[in-house]
Amino acid sequence: MSKPKLLVVEDDPNLGDILQEYLTMKGYETTLCRDGEEGWTKFKKDKFSMAILDIMMPKKDGFTLGKEIKKVQEDLPIIYLTAKNLKEDIIEGLKIGADDYITKPFSMEELLLRIGAILRRTQKSEEVHTLKLYKFGEFELHYDEQYINGPSGVHKLTSKENELIRLLASEINKLVNRSHALKQIWGDDSYFNARSMDVYLSKIRKILKDDPKVQIITIHGEGFKMVVTD
Repeated sequence: MSKPKLLVVEDDPNLGDILQEYLTMKGYETTLCRDGEEGWTKFKKDKFSMAILDIMMPKKDGFTLGKEIKKVQEDLPIIYLTAKNLKEDIIEGLKIGADDYITKPFSMEELLLRIGAILRRTQKSEEVHTLKLYKFGEFELHYDEQYINGPSGVHKLTSKENELIRLLASEINKLVNRSHALKQIWGDDSYFNARSMDVYLSKIRKILKDDPKVQIITIHGEGFKMVVTD
């Protein structure tokens, strides 16, 4: 089995070297870049399992690089590194599909645990499910092709939207526990992942509004469920 390949883009030379040495020692094939432009060049030339991006960098900042990466490879997990613990940065990261967010200074052990959790979740999402087509109301989820067909046509889904809809559609009119959903799709139920899931649920609700008979109801303190009425 080949080693997971990590793209690390960090302009602090000391931290960059430490990250590359530590992650390589822990069994990851690690490519280190010193700025966003170099990171973009390396990304286009190779196939990576994950990107770890500093936000404040010369030439091209981490958010700009992350957006460019997601346009090419939407499902590539991204962890952002930042020296600031700002709510605005977290929200911006969520909007462009961040998988996690870690504030400097951080322990290498914590970063390693987060990388492992995300890769486990990614591998789980690639497992084969026996049911390929889910029908609810006027919608059809084509799980393998990763799109949903409804009254207003076809909506292409991200991997997380696809997994969330599949989970809800497999438990129609039943409570889906919030922590269970987070652990199954994101790998753990941290605050950051919970906020991320809320963003994705909001996007899914916008798709489902085309059929008033299909709704996602939030049960505060417990979870949510897809309610389908006749």
